[in-house]
Amino acid sequence: MASALRAGRRLRRAVEGDELAGLPAGLRAELEAALASEGALVPFSLLRSLHAALREAGRPRRSGSRRPRPAGPPVTDSFPAESPLYLHELLEGSEIHLPEVPVPPRNPELVARLERIKAKLANEEYRRMTRNITGQEMNGTLAEFGRQVRSVKAVVITIFNFFVTVAAAFACTYLGSQYVFVETAARVLSAVIVASVVGLAELYVMVRTLEGDLGKL
Repeated sequence: MASALRAGRRLRRAVEGDELAGLPAGLRAELEAALASEGALVPFSLLRSLHAALREAGRPRRSGSRRPRPAGPPVTDSFPAESPLYLHELLEGSEIHLPEVPVPPRNPELVARLERIKAKLANEEYRRMTRNITGQEMNGTLAEFGRQVRSVKAVVITIFNFFVTVAAAFACTYLGSQYVFVETAARVLSAVIVASVVGLAELYVMVRTLEGDLGKL
């Protein structure tokens, strides 16, 4: 907290000259001692005394009355009836002195503990972030593998259905043609023709299906 003022050139000139010659000798001595100190620091209490002395010196005197003079050697009153000096004029160029607050040294054990806590929190945050990323990557990999398995399964089922359909067409035609043809060769030939037609139709459908399934792989 500020408790003093660093005197400026205006206050120095007033104290060293004759502008404040009408002040009490004790007050002038205190001002001279403050200006001679390191940094020329003038306490606020001394400034309040200076302010009171300037106000007292600037009051108009009543007729027939005289102010009591302090004991000691006579002091020549160099102020006029109303002093033209004001405290704010004397403080032009002065600065408030703010003392430096000493910073206590930090405890090494406390600093090390704080660093460990910060590192622990950073590691936990990193693990939380990477756990979410790893889970997403794993889910994406499993989903892609599932799609590939389903596509391969669909291709295998399509090929199996092709052979089953052709075989069923051949068997049905061979067994049904016994009511039309008596000879075995005719029955086999008719079964082969029907199975070939069904196989070509099934092959066309299978190729279109495989193109769609293979395009998804």
